[in-house]
Amino acid sequence: MLTDPIHSATTTTPALQAALEARLGGAGRAWLHEALAEAEAEAASAGPAGDRAQRSLPTWEIRFAEAGRHCRPAPGPDGGAAPDLTDAARVLLLHAVGADHTVTDRLYAHGTAAERRAVLLALPHLGGLGSDALPLVEDALRTNDTRLVAAAVGHYAFEHLDQHAWRHAVLKCLFTGVPVTAVDGLALRAQADSELARMLRDYAAERTAAGRPVPDDLHRVLSLTAMAAPTEES
Repeated sequence: MLTDPIHSATTTTPALQAALEARLGGAGRAWLHEALAEAEAEAASAGPAGDRAQRSLPTWEIRFAEAGRHCRPAPGPDGGAAPDLTDAARVLLLHAVGADHTVTDRLYAHGTAAERRAVLLALPHLGGLGSDALPLVEDALRTNDTRLVAAAVGHYAFEHLDQHAWRHAVLKCLFTGVPVTAVDGLALRAQADSELARMLRDYAAERTAAGRPVPDDLHRVLSLTAMAAPTEES
């Protein structure tokens, strides 16, 4: 699967492209090479991505929309799931065109659920966004779409969500059944967080009172909150 490389802050776009190409069939690789070349050419020949979006629909955006039809896994057990391949291709397109927050906002607002997910996954790979894309993360966390929620709690959320909002993002994962392994930097941000521990205990008590099971992931996060934060000496 390519979801983990997309989420990872350490995955470079060349590494992501190599991982994607290894899983695509020949036609899919050819389509990807052409689509990325077109995106890079458009980025080089025009102004900022946000300015280009005000004119006719760029070719790269057509490729972004049609990626699901072309990114099919190669035959065999290592091909991967088609949605993951499509996500990766769309992330690479957004990176190639140098998408700014104007473009990500527009694609998210008007895109399908799958396209919105790809925008969220692309955020850590797009330089210069700062906190401008936080409204997209916040919107995704208000949904009950588990793939959107999982995409929203990646490295961009780790870097830009304040602690209050991040705690509620963790709770959202527990509410919706999204594995907390999707939460980037979970161990680091949960350390010594007494408020998160209180929220987790309250949620566990509510579940128990209602005769419902407490998710195993809740105990995992709770144990992380009991860990002491690192000191300068450590």
